[in-house]
Amino acid sequence: MEITWFGHSCFRLSERGFASIVTDPYDDSIGYSVPRLKADIVTASHAAPGHSNIEGVKGARAITTPGEFEIGGVFITGISTARLAEKKKKGEEAKKNTLFLFDFDGLTVAHLGDLDHVPTQSQIEDLGTVTVALVPVGGGGGLNAAQAAEVISLIEPYIVVPMHYKTSDTKLKLDPLSKFLKEMGLGAVKAEESLTVKKGSLPEETHVVVLDYKQG
Repeated sequence: MEITWFGHSCFRLSERGFASIVTDPYDDSIGYSVPRLKADIVTASHAAPGHSNIEGVKGARAITTPGEFEIGGVFITGISTARLAEKKKKGEEAKKNTLFLFDFDGLTVAHLGDLDHVPTQSQIEDLGTVTVALVPVGGGGGLNAAQAAEVISLIEPYIVVPMHYKTSDTKLKLDPLSKFLKEMGLGAVKAEESLTVKKGSLPEETHVVVLDYKQG
């Protein structure tokens, strides 16, 4: 399986013989230039300019709600989580975030969307064994560095790819990647162009992979 990052929370997941997936496509209001993307499936964790530009992904079936789906050999599970920070800030009912789990014949990718708190034990258990976790780490509506580290310790994925943090192209007020890496006990990590995941070559302990983002 190949995982490519396009900035913010937008990834493309592809595996030969399976449907291709784009997660949380953004519009141009958040600073990144919008890439031209094609996929069989597009998911949006919640309705926001940085996460739900589903019209920008050509030819894709949109999934924006919790539930269970099977498309092109991929089993997709959407799990609803409230966004507690917004509820506390605005004094209103919390907006929803949908955490998506993608199962490519035993290789599982969990995209946490704008998760902003540590999930319940039952939500963690619902994920099962996670091969790759795509985790927000920069705050600003998603997990901050310390929360991200705690969530990772609970999920125990083989591989973690940080997302939703400050880069030179985003206009959003987010924390830098370095804050998360420090929380994980790491120094600078060399960024990779993409991540290739194979069943037979998974790390024994949770491994953080930093990706460079591709733009249109």
